[in-house]
Parts: sequence; C-alpha cells; structure tokens
Amino acid sequence: MDFFAAAVTLFLIMDPLGNMPVFISILKHLPPKRRRIILIRELCLALIIMLVFLFGGDTVLHFMGLKQESVSIAGGIILFLIAIKMIFPSPGGLTGLAVGEEPFLVPMAIPLMAGPSILASLILMSNQVPNQLGLLTLALVGAWAVNAAILLCSEVLMKVLGERGLTAMERLMGMILVMISVQMLLDGIAHYLDKPIAG
Repeated sequence: MDFFAAAVTLFLIMDPLGNMPVFISILKHLPPKRRRIILIRELCLALIIMLVFLFGGDTVLHFMGLKQESVSIAGGIILFLIAIKMIFPSPGGLTGLAVGEEPFLVPMAIPLMAGPSILASLILMSNQVPNQLGLLTLALVGAWAVNAAILLCSEVLMKVLGERGLTAMERLMGMILVMISVQMLLDGIAHYLDKPIAG
C-alpha cells in the first residue's frame, strides 16, 4: 500500500469541495466565530470515527464472516455510485436540521465527512494490509488535514472559485474516483477468481 495513493484516495472520497456548499448552508445562520468552533468540533468527531473503523475494520470483517474480495467489490460499487453523484449532482440536499438548529455529529460529521464510502474504504484497506496500519493512519490523518484546511477556508474558496469553479473541481474529482472504484472492482473480481469459492 502506497502512502500517497492511500491518502489521495481517502481525500477524494471525503469530497471537501462537494461538502463545502452544504456546510456553508448549514452554518450560515450562526456567528462567524461559532461557525469555526462547530466546524473544528465536527472535523475532530469525524476523524475519531474514521480511526475507530480503520483499527476495528479487521475485527468487523471477521465477526461478520466477510471476505476481502466481497468488501473490495462492494466498496468499488459504493465509490462508483458516489462518484456518479459527484459528476451528475442532484439539486438541493437533505441536512436533517430544523431552521436555526446547531448541528452536532449529524449531518456534518456523519454522514457528510465520515460517510459509508469512507468507512467501507477504511475497513477494506485495514483488511488488505493489516501490517501497515501506521502508514494508513498517517494517510488518513494527512487526507483529513487537507480536507479540514479546505473546509476551514470554505468561505474564501467559494469567493475565489465561485459556484462554477467548485462544480468543475468536484466533477473532476468524481472522474478520478470513478477510475479508482473500477480498479477496486477489478481487483476484487481478480482475487475472487484466483481463489476457490469455498474455504
């Protein structure tokens, strides 16, 4: 497992540019200082959740009787669907918050930052290379740090890039994620075909 490849994959799945407009919409009714405090809190909660899934991934797989191939194929399908939504976004979005309500854990930390796709990917990675959890931890923290920096500068980036610029960047990230998801599918199928069905 290459550090750079793992970090880039995790960063793309986190999709900070896609989350940015949603976060701004959720926090816009709050004072600027409070927005930053909430965003940092939600980022830290998301990191804790992702680390739990990274270190507990192998245990979860054994407990549920899942093989690496099935998780790889399922993860590829999930990533593919996420990537398609990034390329062809649906209008609006559900935040699950009443007007004026301050978010806590949901929906910012879960599922926007630590969503099913990133958690499934962390379980898959920890199962593929259980002896490289230190490297994966560094990759996760690195990807999270870049994601956090982008989101903390969200208002400035929105002004610089504009809506069209953000949309273009998100679609480019979606295209890259499509290729990664297809590779995950191919890897899972290849491993499955190389092994006997039973065992």
